[in-house]
Amino acid sequence: MNKLTILFSSIVAFCMSIAVIIVRMKAAKKPVSARKIILPPIFMSTGALMFLHPYFRVTGMEILEATAVGMVFSILLIKTSKFEVRDNDIYLKRSKAFAFILIGLLLIRIIGKSILSQQIEVGQLSGMFWLLAFGMIVPWRVAMYVQYKKLAGRHS
Repeated sequence: MNKLTILFSSIVAFCMSIAVIIVRMKAAKKPVSARKIILPPIFMSTGALMFLHPYFRVTGMEILEATAVGMVFSILLIKTSKFEVRDNDIYLKRSKAFAFILIGLLLIRIIGKSILSQQIEVGQLSGMFWLLAFGMIVPWRVAMYVQYKKLAGRHS
C-alpha cells in the first residue's frame, strides 16, 4: 500500500472518529432505546459483502487475529459506556474518557495499518480492519444492550 493511500485512509478514519464522538455527545442528550443500541452493528454487517470479492478475502488466521484484537479493544468501549435513569428515561452517561479512548484506538489502528501495509495486500488489510471494527462494535453493543435491559427491567 502506498503512503498516499495510508494517509488518505487515516484521514478518513480520523474524520469518522470525530463524527462518532459528536454523535455520542448528542446521543447523551436523548433517551436510549434498544433499537438505537442494536441497529449500528446490523448496518455495519452489510460491509461483510466485501468478502464476496476475492480482493478482500482473508485467511482463517487473519480472521481470528483481527476479530480477537477487536474484541480486546471493545473492552475499553464497554468500560466507558454506562447508562443512567433521568426523568423516567434511560440515557447514556457522558464519559470524558470515551473520546480519548476512541482517539487512542484510532492511533493504534493507524500505526498498525502503516506497519502491516508493508507485508499484507491492500484488500486483505481492508478486510482485516473491517473485521477488527466489527469485532469491536458487536461485543460493545451486546454489552450495552444487556446493561440497558437490566436497567429498563428495574425501572419499568
